[in-house]
Amino acid sequence: MITDARAGSEAQFEGHAVIAPVGEGAVYTETGALIMGAQRFEAQRTYRWHRAGGRIEVMHADGTAFHDFDPQAGGAASAHLCGDDLYRGTYDFSQWSCWAVTWTVQGPRKDYTSVTWYVRA
Repeated sequence: MITDARAGSEAQFEGHAVIAPVGEGAVYTETGALIMGAQRFEAQRTYRWHRAGGRIEVMHADGTAFHDFDPQAGGAASAHLCGDDLYRGTYDFSQWSCWAVTWTVQGPRKDYTSVTWYVRA
């Protein structure tokens, strides 16, 4: 669920995520639809994941850094500045094999919270 404080609206993304091992890391791909009221937008995003010490580094598909997180220490992700908008994330693995990611994004262009639950099919 995506709650946009600035617009006073909610949206959701429904789809599938696949984490496939590649070399010493993994490729994470999500496909589905962003649903905003009566509008539906097909979407896909790919990230590269790899271990760096005890953390997981998450890179955009083009290899640029996005964030990293420690799956053992509460899952807090490093903050990520995108333009002037600050992304803060948390991974929650406490209900494994289901898990969640929460992003809080604030800045001059954005003010929203996104909570995504992953359920093994």
